[in-house]
Amino acid sequence: MALSPKELLDYLQNLGIEVTTVEHPPLFTVADSQGLRGEIPGGHTKNLFLKDKKDNFFLVTVEEDAVVDLKSIHQVIGAASRVSFGKPEKLLEYLGVIPGSVTVFGAINDRDHNVQVIIDADLMKYDVINGHPLTNEATTSIRREDLIAFLKSTGHEPRILAVSEGAKADATV
Repeated sequence: MALSPKELLDYLQNLGIEVTTVEHPPLFTVADSQGLRGEIPGGHTKNLFLKDKKDNFFLVTVEEDAVVDLKSIHQVIGAASRVSFGKPEKLLEYLGVIPGSVTVFGAINDRDHNVQVIIDADLMKYDVINGHPLTNEATTSIRREDLIAFLKSTGHEPRILAVSEGAKADATV
C-alpha cells in the first residue's frame, strides 16, 4: 500500500532530513503551480513517468521550464526503444500517485524497484529542489544532497543525466 504524505514526511524526518512543506490548493500542471514561485524558492520540478516497449519504467525529473525531446530521450536514459508515457494504473501501482501528482518522492512507494530514477543535470544546479510530497496539495522543499540521500535510502540509485535541451547544451560547452 502506498505511503501517505505524512508517512513520507515522517520517513524523511527519521532519516534526519530537514524539509519545508507548504500546503496549497491542488495543482495539476506546471502552469498551475507557477503562481507559487514567489513564495517557494529553489528549483521547481516537472516529472515524466515513461516506459519503453520492454516495459522498463523511468521517472524523469527536470526543472519545470525544461524542454525535453521525447523522440530522443530514450538514447539518453538507456531505454530499449522510444518511450511513451506510462499508464495511470502503473503510475499508481509503482509510485503510489495519480496523474497531476507525479513526484520524485514517489520512489518511496516503488519497493520492488520497477522504476529507474533519472534527474536532469540542470536541476542539480539548485541547492533546494521542490516537489509534491505524494499529493498535489502541497510542495516540499529539500536540499539537493538530501534528495539524493532519500532516493538512495529507498534503494534507487538516481542517475544524473543531461536530459533537457539546456543540460545537453551545457554538456557540449
